[in-house]
Amino acid sequence: MPIIAPSLLAADFSNLRQEMSAVVEAPWLHLDVMDGHFVPNISFGMPVIKALRPHSQAKFDVHLMIDPVDPYLEATAKAGADHITVHVEGNAHLHRTLQTIHALGCKAGVAICPATPPEALSEVMDLVDIILVMTVNPGFGGQKFLHGQPAKIRTLAEMIRRSGRDITLGVDGGIDETTTPLVTEAGATMLVAGSAIFGKGDRKAAIEGMRAVARPARRA
Repeated sequence: MPIIAPSLLAADFSNLRQEMSAVVEAPWLHLDVMDGHFVPNISFGMPVIKALRPHSQAKFDVHLMIDPVDPYLEATAKAGADHITVHVEGNAHLHRTLQTIHALGCKAGVAICPATPPEALSEVMDLVDIILVMTVNPGFGGQKFLHGQPAKIRTLAEMIRRSGRDITLGVDGGIDETTTPLVTEAGATMLVAGSAIFGKGDRKAAIEGMRAVARPARRA
């Protein structure tokens, strides 16, 4: 059963506390921090995460789409992040960044954009706790799923198997009841979903619907 992580980027920003309560059964909440530099959009920052933290028991899965990222790691942890995910792209010292995240008491994640090969993560498999495959180009919610990405998910699932470590393999972008079977069969164990959940009137039913269509990973 994959972890479902509703993405607050698709929620009603004028009522985020109520939006969180509508997905209370989800074990993770995904929070996208965008700076208008690394990606062409601006979302929210650490004060919003800090304000929301007391109102949810879910793990706060914070995805930093910012550049530079290292100066904001401590503030992200202090705001209440349980997991901090950074991008492999443009990070010349990823090894050190992941060590810093661990030192701050958080699980360390690495996100990988559609055009980046999975082998870019080969040197950090001993440090990463979460791998997040972007199945759209990052920056905006509501985009269409890129159907070339399941092959990358399969490769990363095999890399995780060979590492012998318990690494969560997540996907983010265009995830709904149609694409859930594709990515879970490829090996995804965590699904970030925005409009597929917050775009529905019954958020609980939307989450249950995605779980219902998930398929076991298929070994090559």
